[in-house]
Amino acid sequence: MKRIILLTALFLVVDVALAAPTAFLNVNVIAMTEDRVVEAQTVIVDDGVIMVIGDVDGVPVPKGAVVVDGTDRYLMPGLVEMHAHVADVGSPELDRDLTLFMANGVTTVRGMLGRPSHLKLRQQLLDGEELGPRLITSGPSLNGKSVSSPADGVRKVQAQHAAGYDFIKIHPGLSASEFAAIASAANELGMPFAGHVPVSVGVVGALDAGMTTIDHLDGYIAALMPADSDPSGGYGGFFDVLLADQVVVERIEELVMRTAAAGTWNVPTQSLIEQLVNETSVSDLANRPEMRYMPRATVERWVEAKKSQLDERGFSPEIGARAIDIRRRIVLALHEAGAGLLLGSDAPQIFNVPGFSLHHELEFLVAAGLTPFDALRTGTAAAAEFLGTNTGLVALGKEADLVLLDANPLVDIGNSRRVHGVMLRGDWFPYAEIKDRLELLVSRDE
Repeated sequence: MKRIILLTALFLVVDVALAAPTAFLNVNVIAMTEDRVVEAQTVIVDDGVIMVIGDVDGVPVPKGAVVVDGTDRYLMPGLVEMHAHVADVGSPELDRDLTLFMANGVTTVRGMLGRPSHLKLRQQLLDGEELGPRLITSGPSLNGKSVSSPADGVRKVQAQHAAGYDFIKIHPGLSASEFAAIASAANELGMPFAGHVPVSVGVVGALDAGMTTIDHLDGYIAALMPADSDPSGGYGGFFDVLLADQVVVERIEELVMRTAAAGTWNVPTQSLIEQLVNETSVSDLANRPEMRYMPRATVERWVEAKKSQLDERGFSPEIGARAIDIRRRIVLALHEAGAGLLLGSDAPQIFNVPGFSLHHELEFLVAAGLTPFDALRTGTAAAAEFLGTNTGLVALGKEADLVLLDANPLVDIGNSRRVHGVMLRGDWFPYAEIKDRLELLVSRDE
């Protein structure tokens, strides 16, 4: 038995020795610790961890290292998609979506509609048995249809905690008593709960209950109605956009300060809402280059969804523009108040192609008033802080989830799209290899 153990240990040592380090040579580093670029650096990654960062003239390249030319390129942490919908294992959509995320420099996704198969997938992705970003997963959503009573809500929280899910997903329809029971059980177990704000509870109730993230700014517009309004806001359409002309903007500061004090983070998903209600034509959205990677039937459903929104009673271009303005004000106020913001687009959803949509989201955050650095931080350092992962920075000892860009995103946030290659947990994938996988997605649907 001892001999077998020794032989096994020997093979493990050989395997480790065969795993060559990677050296990014003469690269410009965006560490995400501050809003600046450190030029002409060599960054060495070994065994999935950033081991060396230093001046290109002072850092020797290890013998046998894989050398990546970083000249005129920019190395930064990989992006985190904090509101994704991950397909079930075995679904053809799963490989598609994971590939699209990876191709766009997304190295972590938080799945907001969990399935039992995601528990095994989460580990397979970490171990490299499946190719794609690391996965943070919720359990199946708790909502007005899946939860039958407060006691049932508690049982479901306990079951999801025992199963090993990372957090609880809240969907609409819960009664106030059901939500309170779920929140209490989750808090007792130390299990985060996140997602939608039940109409029965409202934003203030969700903050008081310790909700970890509010997604889509759900409930914020309803909470900004005049004092004599229906507490729920009344019927407001898609995330209350139809109520935008009634918002009391002077109340934004108070609500934002309450959010900051509660420690609740927000995932605005501006791309989901803005694209649905803005004046960008259906044709322009449907003909974006990234739509070629989605099934035609999916794009057609997205087209019908936008047409339906534009035709909804009470909607007009003016109310859409007002809703966008209010939401952008809330986003900027949250940022300025120090309330946590996290990058998420809700992909794949209406015109949000996985990965590509996160770059639209960055642009919408900048349009709201954030600097490119601040926008990028919501999907790098801030996301890592929130999730408690050892990623999110280009710094010694950090796990190497990285993206190499062909242009500086701090100068123009659109440069976040210019992916030259991606490193997933220390494994380097040049874009030429990723592009081959992308082309297979197109040919599969032709």
